[in-house]
Amino acid sequence: MAAKKTTPKAGAAAAPTTPEKPGFGPILTEFDQYLMGEGTHRELWRALGAHVREHGGVRGVHFAVWAPNAQRVAVVGDFNAWDGRVNEMARVGATGAWEVFVPGVGEGALYKYEVQGADGGLRLKADPVGFGSQHPPEKASVVRDIAGYGWSDAAWMETRKARGARDAAVSIYEVHLGSWRRRWDEAGRPLSYKELAKDLIGYVRHMGFTHIELLPVSEFPFDGSWGYQPVGLFAPTIRFGPPHEFRDLIEAAHEADIGVLLDWVPGHFPTDEHGLARFDGTALYEHQDPREGFHQDWNTLIYNYGRTEVKNYLVANALYWLEEYHVDGLRVDAVASMLYRDYSRPEGQWIPNKDGGRENYEAIDFLKEMNVAVYGAFPDAMTVAEESTSFPGVSRPVNFGGLGFGYKWNMGWMNDTLSYMHRDPVHRKYHQDNMTFGIHYAFSENFILPISHDEVVHGKGSMLEKMPGGEDEKFANLRAYYGFMWTHPGKKLLFMGCEFAQPEEWNHNGELNWHAAEQPRHAGVQRLVRDLNTLYRGTPALHVNDCQPEGFEWLNGDPQQSTLGYIRFGRSGDAPVVVMCNFTPVMREGFRIGVPRAGHWEEVLNTDSEIYGGGNRGNLGGVASTDEPCDGKAHSVSLTLPPLSVVVLRLRTDN
Repeated sequence: MAAKKTTPKAGAAAAPTTPEKPGFGPILTEFDQYLMGEGTHRELWRALGAHVREHGGVRGVHFAVWAPNAQRVAVVGDFNAWDGRVNEMARVGATGAWEVFVPGVGEGALYKYEVQGADGGLRLKADPVGFGSQHPPEKASVVRDIAGYGWSDAAWMETRKARGARDAAVSIYEVHLGSWRRRWDEAGRPLSYKELAKDLIGYVRHMGFTHIELLPVSEFPFDGSWGYQPVGLFAPTIRFGPPHEFRDLIEAAHEADIGVLLDWVPGHFPTDEHGLARFDGTALYEHQDPREGFHQDWNTLIYNYGRTEVKNYLVANALYWLEEYHVDGLRVDAVASMLYRDYSRPEGQWIPNKDGGRENYEAIDFLKEMNVAVYGAFPDAMTVAEESTSFPGVSRPVNFGGLGFGYKWNMGWMNDTLSYMHRDPVHRKYHQDNMTFGIHYAFSENFILPISHDEVVHGKGSMLEKMPGGEDEKFANLRAYYGFMWTHPGKKLLFMGCEFAQPEEWNHNGELNWHAAEQPRHAGVQRLVRDLNTLYRGTPALHVNDCQPEGFEWLNGDPQQSTLGYIRFGRSGDAPVVVMCNFTPVMREGFRIGVPRAGHWEEVLNTDSEIYGGGNRGNLGGVASTDEPCDGKAHSVSLTLPPLSVVVLRLRTDN
């Protein structure tokens, strides 16, 4: 009987495909080469990068890098006095990869690739698939052995699909790790991953959020970019600790029943000399023509999504964070800038697609392929698009013509509603559509309602500063806005500091104003957000149909009085919820609204409650319905609507 033919595994030893250097044969296999050439090496990080391993009976590091147009490549580091003559790399087949095994090197070694480019120039480059980096402003890659972490989050991983589903309560706390809290007893340093695992996760759990979303943690050279200009896509930033300690943070979150999303930046990369720019002397990762490859807004370079290997590099990176770090999802930054070739470009400064249009077909194909790969390998994870246009089908599955994201940020809702809240209440009656228009498209995508870091920087002021009136009115307006946000269809996202109405806008070089959080009015807003999370999570009518039109019905509010109301429904048998909003500083007494069912309606939340810093005006815990018709309903209730407030009623079903 003939021997059974088997397919070699990626990264496994195989017959040499390049001339052996003395003592050590090649490690990259023919299968690695095949997948890289095809652009389907979903575990690219297992082939490229720096891997601590044993080879030929010797312990050392295998280095491999893609540089197809280079004339010569060497690995240099503190183990060879940064001398490119010592550890030259061998070209591997026709893939454009280079490799070398260096004995005696191990965890913590510093290295770069010395690349003699197609243009003859010599460059020192960080590893595009490196697992670690020096602390900026130092620029070398660092050998990190990322194998061997003993995960103990199996219980979380088995249940996380339900926690991020469309019918789940999803409330996200967006965090910039470097400025959440600092150690002023140690020169103002940011907390480490291990400290954050205790302090941040404990706080988020106390506040009732279901997920945290971390501003980018992929290694980046410039603090002022907040991580949105990464150089080391495979390296958790060393600013807060080494890779295993980042895993400690993820595991602590999972132990606390909190999911972790990462901001992920496949849209562009910085021009820093040690990064991807002209990596092998050519426009390898980027476009040659700046009309396709240069972001004028951010002075960054755009990935060439039409190049097979580049697309593979990015898709594999998405899978890497989910596989190696157990993150629960990726929020993809600046999707709109990827979708359109003319994004933020004047006429004549962009190149149309093959059909003469503005859509970036290659980027669209990449996003689809990324989502198919992610959901194919991790059906229990989630992907989220920060997409600010009306591009159709962002959160529709790829096989139904969409981009395949799980969720999309609702930027239109955010802009419209903040515009309304910014106005003096006397003028709001003329702009009621800013609060109601969002329902017209609320169920066209799976939406997250975001109040993100972008709303509290660059002179936009804090959330509190956006509100009109004196101090009391500002707080009341903000409490009412949060009440509206948490009861409106859509998942929730709130940037750190907004939960306690930080008085000043965010400063990435400092920490949140925790002293303000101790003051009564600020502590009241903080308690309100906690209670809103508790109500949202514990009330099916407020989350089960976040993405379904049958979960929402308008009540007849009065635009002239700047009031609006609506009903939220869950599944059959779930208690319905009625929400009434009063966006004027005038008390409304005897305000009658229709209710969907007869019975006692409990006042389960009132943003004017004294415990939140309000005037404690309301409905004494609840109201009973009468048979007086109103709003097209057979039953109604008469309410007291405090000034600048949101009142939430839930049908009592236990009697």
